[in-house]
Formats: sequence, C-alpha cells, structure tokens
Amino acid sequence: MEIKSFANNLEFNEDRILTNVVIETPFSKEIRILLKNGQVMKEHKTPYSITVHILKGEIDFGVDGKIHTLKEGAIVSLEGNVKHDLHAKADSVVRLTLSKLDKFERVEEVIKNA
Repeated sequence: MEIKSFANNLEFNEDRILTNVVIETPFSKEIRILLKNGQVMKEHKTPYSITVHILKGEIDFGVDGKIHTLKEGAIVSLEGNVKHDLHAKADSVVRLTLSKLDKFERVEEVIKNA
C-alpha cells in the first residue's frame, strides 16, 4: 500500500506550470498539474484516453473548438487523439490520469511549449 497526497506543497510558480507524478499504479500514472491563474497549456493530444479532475480552482477546457468551464470537483474523460487545451481561470490543482502506456515526459514537453 502506498499513500500520497495531491494537497502537499502547493507552491504555484508565476513563470511556469508545475507537474509531478504523485503515484504510479500498475495501470496508470496520477499526475498533479499546478496552474497559476492565467497559465495555459496549448492545444495538444495524447494517443491514449485520459481523465482530468479539477481538485481546486477553475479551468476552461477546450475540446474541438468548444470551451467547457470546469470548476472544483469536475471530472472529464477524454478519448485518445482528441485535441484539447487548458486555461486556468484561478490558481488550480489538476489531477491528470494517464494510461500506463503513456509517458510523463510527453506531458512535460506539452508544458514546456505552453
């Protein structure tokens, strides 16, 4: 058994989006994304399905040209190869669930290009 928390060390960065793998299971990678109000993850896609869960704050989640405002507690399932983007409307803590087949480095690359 392993116990971790998405709520520890919530230090937002003015200059860049912060990410870390909180826990890795036999079937998924649970990633925390810290977005400061106004920060954006540009349009991107993943080859695998993902789940996005807003633990704190509010984001505009764009999918196929349509914006969905997601507030604390909202959770979204998205199929693979669907373009999407995120825009923080407040300081936000986002839980991203990746398939074990996906790579955390791909997420870091998306953020680097934000």
